[in-house]
Amino acid sequence: MFLMGNSGYGPPVSNRAYAETTSNVMTKSNETSPTADVDMLDSEGRRLWLMKSEPDVYSWDDLVAEGEGTWDGVRNHLAARNLRTMAQGDLAFFYHSNIGKEIVGIASISVPGIVDPTDPDGKWAAVKVVPVEKLQRPISLAEIKATPELADMDLLRLSRLSVSAVRPSEWDFIMEIAGAARA
Repeated sequence: MFLMGNSGYGPPVSNRAYAETTSNVMTKSNETSPTADVDMLDSEGRRLWLMKSEPDVYSWDDLVAEGEGTWDGVRNHLAARNLRTMAQGDLAFFYHSNIGKEIVGIASISVPGIVDPTDPDGKWAAVKVVPVEKLQRPISLAEIKATPELADMDLLRLSRLSVSAVRPSEWDFIMEIAGAARA
């Protein structure tokens, strides 16, 4: 399980006290955002994301070992809006921040639109994620920065954002250079 710290920029911290209840399901917001645009959908109608985690606190291997994790503790409004926009089956790159600074795997949103279990006021969003596949080759931040086709990625433009949208063209390009099949 994840706890992103009070700022939404900090590292995920294990939160084992979470006990899911059916009362924590949220309704989708009517907010509009660039992430809701039709051109942000892949050929299968999914949105694509990038979610950051510090690997010394919660790594890709930790998610694989757990089988399903809760992405919670996000306290940045844009990142929280991105969480609220997610739908079941959307895909996310799993990015190791601070240590490694690289995309290492792909996760799928298994349960969207839940209330953050770490928020006593019940106004922040969370989702559950499951691992899909580890990338054959991690893609480093330095490589992304050096690639003109990825220059407009939210990872670079909004570098402190812990949950960001990924355009289908960016996703496909990263998958190609990682040597991975399209998930």
